[in-house]
Amino acid sequence: MTQNTGTQEQALQRTLGLSAVVIIGIAWVTPLIVLATIGIIAQLSNGAAPTAYLITLVAMLFTAYSYGRMAYVHYQSAGSAYTYVGREMGPRLGFLTGWLILLDYFFIPLVVWLIGAAYLSAQFPAVPGAVWILAFILITTALNVVGIRVTATANYLLVAFQLLVLGIFVVLSIGYLVGTDTGATLTSPFFNPDLTLPALAAGAAVAAYSYIGFDGLTLLAEETRDPRRTIPRAMIIVVLFFGALFVGISYFAQLVHPGGTFENVDSAALELAKVVGGNLFSSVLLAGLIVGQFASGLAIQAGAARLLFAMGRDGALPRGLSRVLPRYRTPAVAISLIGVAGLGALFLDVTTSTSFINFGAFSAFTLVNLSVILYFLRHRPDSGFRGVLLWIVLPLAGAIVDFYLLLNLDGRAKLIGLIWLVLGVLWLAWLTRGFREAPPQLSIDTNPEGS
Repeated sequence: MTQNTGTQEQALQRTLGLSAVVIIGIAWVTPLIVLATIGIIAQLSNGAAPTAYLITLVAMLFTAYSYGRMAYVHYQSAGSAYTYVGREMGPRLGFLTGWLILLDYFFIPLVVWLIGAAYLSAQFPAVPGAVWILAFILITTALNVVGIRVTATANYLLVAFQLLVLGIFVVLSIGYLVGTDTGATLTSPFFNPDLTLPALAAGAAVAAYSYIGFDGLTLLAEETRDPRRTIPRAMIIVVLFFGALFVGISYFAQLVHPGGTFENVDSAALELAKVVGGNLFSSVLLAGLIVGQFASGLAIQAGAARLLFAMGRDGALPRGLSRVLPRYRTPAVAISLIGVAGLGALFLDVTTSTSFINFGAFSAFTLVNLSVILYFLRHRPDSGFRGVLLWIVLPLAGAIVDFYLLLNLDGRAKLIGLIWLVLGVLWLAWLTRGFREAPPQLSIDTNPEGS
């Protein structure tokens, strides 16, 4: 970026086309996440992981459509769920939406580090899991404080490597299935005697974690050419790409290993890898998972720290979070706070942590869908059947599915999410002097690293 000179306002350059935005979205979501969590989804869905992913795909498509609608009408600047909800449903609800999104940003690094530690613990059982968690936290926090970044080229190479590993997994799975009778049929990964609606809903609710990241593409609006068309199209493409990927990979996984019982659901991918490719492929997959989780944790912690920095600067959170380390020009307080929050991984499992992350996501997604409907009722951008279909029916379907999946998160996840929401309401009451004043406006336009 170009540095500010004096008081001159800085404008971001519109350099990103559709393909670039799509690649960024794929890098953010992370392809290998499907194998990182396959055991959990298979267990919760009673061996119907592809069907769980299909249900989640429907919800994400409706939601991506609504995000795209909001990005289209509010294309002038970068935005997110709290921006759209704040403009259509009021600044207080917009603030609380930002607070719920913060639940995602603030704790996703914890989940990433926990997943990485689970796989390392499975491979090296003599080393306590806490050692791996602390190593992830200390290394990524230190690198983010000194300003080390994963370059765009590295991101592209990492995505290519992950897709290569997934491709090898599919080829090895086909070879294994040709010579082995696992007891599965071509349809059993989608439907089996143990499948129930509650199990399917539980699996789909957690499977949504795999898609988290596509909504962040709205933040690229100021750097994208023709954002009114590019951002909505890119979001739909990214969701469809991952929907096909997740359903396809989980389908082969459930053919190789029918049912939802694994020796360790948190590291089930290693069990699958050994079955289809032996120790060699298991090592390759472990390397891919660890590198992917490390790079993901590094990038997500940096992004989350940027959000905390901006909210501190705007007065939405304590202003100490906006302090920048003079030597490195990084928001060291915000970065360190996320690292401290990551210590919660010492007391959580992957299933619970991914579930309460989704509490924030589903809440925000539901409100974004409803915001599209309110925008239509106020401005009537379309008329007749087309307007009702595009601005009411589709967003309402998205809101219903998202809210249904929210209700099907496990009890501990909903409890943690509700506690977080109550804390947000109390904090909002404090900031607005008992709701008598307008809440701070949330923004993330400033780069704390000044580059």
